[in-house]
Amino acid sequence: MADFKTATTPILSVRNLEVAFPTLMGLNKAVRGVSFDIRREKVGLIGESGSGKSMTGRSLMRLLPKAARVTADRLKFEGEDLLSMPEEQMRMMRGRRIAMILQDPKFSLNPVMTVGDQISETCRIHLKMNKKAARRRTLELLERVHIRDPERVYPLYPHEVSGGMGQRIMISMMIIAQPSLIIADEPTSALDVSVRQQVLHILDEILAERDIGLLFISHDLNLVRSFCDRVMIMYAGHIVETIEASKLDEARHPYTQGLLKALPQLDHPRERLAVLQRDPAWLEDTVGVPND
Repeated sequence: MADFKTATTPILSVRNLEVAFPTLMGLNKAVRGVSFDIRREKVGLIGESGSGKSMTGRSLMRLLPKAARVTADRLKFEGEDLLSMPEEQMRMMRGRRIAMILQDPKFSLNPVMTVGDQISETCRIHLKMNKKAARRRTLELLERVHIRDPERVYPLYPHEVSGGMGQRIMISMMIIAQPSLIIADEPTSALDVSVRQQVLHILDEILAERDIGLLFISHDLNLVRSFCDRVMIMYAGHIVETIEASKLDEARHPYTQGLLKALPQLDHPRERLAVLQRDPAWLEDTVGVPND
């Protein structure tokens, strides 16, 4: 296998990804002609609710309903074709080499299992550890994500922990097998500002420590601007613009400009925020990487 530690080699390479669902009126495309690469960097994917962000992330993990029809000219992770991969092999890929952090731990964690048992189960499945070793590894992971007194937290159920602690527990589960890519789908949307920054700091530490890639799905432009290296803007299933996060204010596409104008600004208060005026031409205005 090629050396995917190099900065120039994509961890994930996507060309012309489409996700469609059958309806009475024919196929309804939720994701249309999406192309991008992710290296060992933090890539943000932003857009309004319903723009296809989460659908894109879940299609990479093959976690869509059976009715979904996913096609792509290329969908390769570390040189392996995800679309043609057998489901048994894909199950081992999930969590071990590609990890996904979901939006709300209250709905992502099993409510009838303690958080410690859930992390330990992941250790046993992916790392083939015995029960004692899995417990020891679980306590180490809880401490790694800055949870004080892991012994106290281990026997708690998901409803007994706060949202911030639940999200840290989710992160600890996702880094067990040292994946090469993490897909984070709105991982901080249910958290208050101070806890959000703590969780992002932990995630940033792990990314830097392990030199892995991140696809950060969000609708928060300011958050993505400050946290990510590069940003893809999605509208109606298309990626309409890709830009460096630090240069987001220089975006040229009218949709991105409209999103920015709709943001409240403390240093430039306005009586009424701008309303985004959409153009049907945007549905055909896609920006991605060349089909090479």
